[in-house]
Amino acid sequence: MGSTRSSTRLSRLREVKIPIAPDAGVANDGTRPIIGVTCCVREASFANWSMNSAILPSTYTTAITRAGGTPVIIPPSENPGPLLDSIDGLVIAGGPDLDPATHGQNPDPNTGEFYPEQDASEINLLEGALERDKPMLCVCRGMQLLAVLHGGRLHQHLDSISEHEGHGGYDGVVTEHGVIAKEGSRIATLMGMQITVNSTHHQGVADAGSLTVTALAEHDGLIEGVERNALRFCLGVQWHPERIGHDILYSELVQAARG
Repeated sequence: MGSTRSSTRLSRLREVKIPIAPDAGVANDGTRPIIGVTCCVREASFANWSMNSAILPSTYTTAITRAGGTPVIIPPSENPGPLLDSIDGLVIAGGPDLDPATHGQNPDPNTGEFYPEQDASEINLLEGALERDKPMLCVCRGMQLLAVLHGGRLHQHLDSISEHEGHGGYDGVVTEHGVIAKEGSRIATLMGMQITVNSTHHQGVADAGSLTVTALAEHDGLIEGVERNALRFCLGVQWHPERIGHDILYSELVQAARG
């Protein structure tokens, strides 16, 4: 009797599926591109345990799966570069503030806790992905790191910058505002010229370096989108598309990864 019940439960579990978007990048043979997504390591509590854990909001993995990809979580490590030969695309997820030393600054009093090990690991991944022309989507902190790698710099605290004071929510507060995309850019082609985005950050890109700036906040002109046009798919956005229904960005990443 017990074996029969177990088989029934397993059969039901196999039927549980995350809905796939109609334009998702699943091939005719059912294969899916493997999309690596970075995460952080923090102390977390679950069940009766409290210990360091690799942590990532499931909104990322759900968005990748819904877009037709297979997500693989990549925690910080000393040499993550070789993983790039085993994945088809990369998401640099949001997370903590960057170490100001990565862009030649000293810490601002309002800069939050930063994690040099995570910065170093993600820099290694990004550099390798750029060399391989690996399709990538860089989200929030990820866009900031992409800009820094291209010679850019950050505002460490937007409320300390007169033209960006009150830009939007952070520290657990989420707000929304408009973004204007540059005509002819990939982001405009995918989402139109006017986009409503979420805001969950207190830092921002002051200078995108050699990247092309393709989207600006409507109310204060902060850089909200960047691209590297010479690559197959290299896109950074300051907002969190996986939290506001902008699945098209993950779908396009998966499609590019399939190519």
